[in-house]
Amino acid sequence: MAILTKQQKLNKIMVDFKLFSKNFIKIIDNNNDSIPFNLNAEQSQFIDERGKYNIICKGRQIGFTTMSLGYMIWSAMTKPDTSYLMMTHHSKVTQSLLRKLRKMYNSLPHERFSELFPTIEISNRDEMYFSNGSRIQVATAGGEDSISGNTFQIIHLSEMAKYPTEAQEEIIATAIPALAKNGQASIIIESTAMGFNTYQEMFMEAYRSKESVWKAHFYSWLSKAYINQFKHSFDEAEEWFKINNNGRRMTYDDLEHDEIEIKGKYDCTYRQLMYRRYYIKSNSLEKWNREFPISPEVAFSTSNKSVFDTDKIIKRIQYAKAPLPIKATMAKLPKELHKYLNKSLFIYEYPKSKMRHYGGVDVASGTGGDNSTISIFNADGEQCAVFYSNKVPVYEFAHVVDELGRYFNFAFLCVERNSYGLPLLEKLRKEYKYINLLKQRIFNEKGKKIRQLGFMTTTVTKPILINDMKEHFEVGLINIQCLEALDEMKIYQDDNGKMGNKKGKNNHDDLVISVAMAVQAMKMNRYYVNI
Repeated sequence: MAILTKQQKLNKIMVDFKLFSKNFIKIIDNNNDSIPFNLNAEQSQFIDERGKYNIICKGRQIGFTTMSLGYMIWSAMTKPDTSYLMMTHHSKVTQSLLRKLRKMYNSLPHERFSELFPTIEISNRDEMYFSNGSRIQVATAGGEDSISGNTFQIIHLSEMAKYPTEAQEEIIATAIPALAKNGQASIIIESTAMGFNTYQEMFMEAYRSKESVWKAHFYSWLSKAYINQFKHSFDEAEEWFKINNNGRRMTYDDLEHDEIEIKGKYDCTYRQLMYRRYYIKSNSLEKWNREFPISPEVAFSTSNKSVFDTDKIIKRIQYAKAPLPIKATMAKLPKELHKYLNKSLFIYEYPKSKMRHYGGVDVASGTGGDNSTISIFNADGEQCAVFYSNKVPVYEFAHVVDELGRYFNFAFLCVERNSYGLPLLEKLRKEYKYINLLKQRIFNEKGKKIRQLGFMTTTVTKPILINDMKEHFEVGLINIQCLEALDEMKIYQDDNGKMGNKKGKNNHDDLVISVAMAVQAMKMNRYYVNI
């Protein structure tokens, strides 16, 4: 192998960020020592796999913000007239990162290779501007608009889940047009999970959908970065375990039920499990799952206000199957429903001959607010189909319900009678002659017991409705496949007796209601038609 000259080595380093960071940048590690910035396994993997639009969900302190700061310095040094933006959730964090950025720049070997590194011409609370025309800017979410009117080579939105809820969507909307129009420009969104917000919606869509423009990157608490970065904490946890277990380390016989599941599925070490248990003892399981998640579903799990068992929902999400392919389904489905396939309508199981099917229907206005939904299950409890849309007017939704119900062996339908449900029931019964509809027994004003079409939800009937669904789901009488329905269940809460979705933009509970209605149809087990 030919020996490289000094200049050849420099040329090689200057075009490769990993080599540049290792040879030229120094950082302060967890022991407060200044060390060469040698990328850890996860940072290196991200550099290799990143795309134009990246969204990261991760545990604490893997180092993606540090990585981006180093990458921005390298890129600013080697690419004249380019701009970079680092945005954080709090002004103190913003200033802390700016100080880290300056330390990185100052750690470069200026005296040895002064010709390689442009000098600083402007350095203030908002930016570092270099003699080659490049600049690195810092900003705080919710403050002054630092994006509009600028063009950036890299935009990094750090801890986006902590941004003001109302600002998250707007920041994304302005960031995308501000990205430089070349093949190397990129946006990086990274955060630990903080419940349900725009960041959560974006990540889960990217994580689940191959059609998303965003590329999802997930890094769990089993990441290799923690082996070195948390060595002291791991040592502390092991010492704590030994003190409480006669001086011995953890073995398989010491594992609790959830630890056995984790070790079996992820093949983690006892040292990692000791740290997990140590952290939970000093904090809480909920905080552990948020700060050090093992999967995206766990990361976004909510508090114990949730009506439904969050752990069971997370496990169901992991095994839920994808909707059937469009081409195969189109050949069997009525033509009137083709335009909705895998947009608003998702089929998971075809109807089985002579088997009864049951559906629940929740009706909205179709003007862009709540969704109109229908959920259909077969007699075995398998979810066969789901439809949800907030842009289908009631008259059109009635046609969808009629066609879908007939397709699934004239499914026995329970329609929520409240509000827009009444005109839909009238249309189904009188115009479409759909007779396989649930009737609820009530007393009229004269005290006479009568049957009326649909199910009227009240403060009395709604808890019964939801608790029936909770029981059916948690004991395994129904098998829900729809990820959106499961997501709604995670944020469906009992707030001092008031049941409903966790408030916030785009948080719905319409699929929960349609599934609950389907459970009522299954419980009544009527069929007014022969199949």
